[in-house]
Amino acid sequence: MREMVPLIIALLLIGAGCIGGGEKMSAPKTLEVGSVFHNGGYIPAKFTCDGEDINPPIFIGNISERTKSLVIIVDDPDAPMGTFTHWIAWNIPPRGEIPEAVPKVGRVEKPIPMVQGRNDFGKIGYGGPCPPRGKPHHYHFKVYALDTTLNLPPGATRKELEKAMEGHVIQWGELVGLYERK
Repeated sequence: MREMVPLIIALLLIGAGCIGGGEKMSAPKTLEVGSVFHNGGYIPAKFTCDGEDINPPIFIGNISERTKSLVIIVDDPDAPMGTFTHWIAWNIPPRGEIPEAVPKVGRVEKPIPMVQGRNDFGKIGYGGPCPPRGKPHHYHFKVYALDTTLNLPPGATRKELEKAMEGHVIQWGELVGLYERK
């Protein structure tokens, strides 16, 4: 029985999500994510379909030393047909900023290296908020710190990205911005 105690403790810890996996939901929400708008504030029109349709700068703090790469997923859960993905990108160096106006190409070298996937507009790169007229929509800018880089080709889908991330998320953080068209 005494020999089984470490096994029982390990099984309890795994069941509680304390060790192993590193899945999105069990990883600590410890990344600090910011931009030119406040959490819960309005996204400037410049970063939407009514403006220049470029990504806003994303500032990331409290990045673990274990981080090998970052992932960003931007979506709108208020979209009429269900959650709409506006941007996915991965293999972003663990620096404190994703600059404004990342080129809309699969493999980006400058201003910061990254790989971008296909958004729900059917295009590569960032597609800004463009909700139907009416109530404001909530845009979630989620940043994930991974313990690896991902072997995904440019243009991969969100589903493929999330599958590749499984077991590698060590931290995450989120910034929510609002936008409505008048």
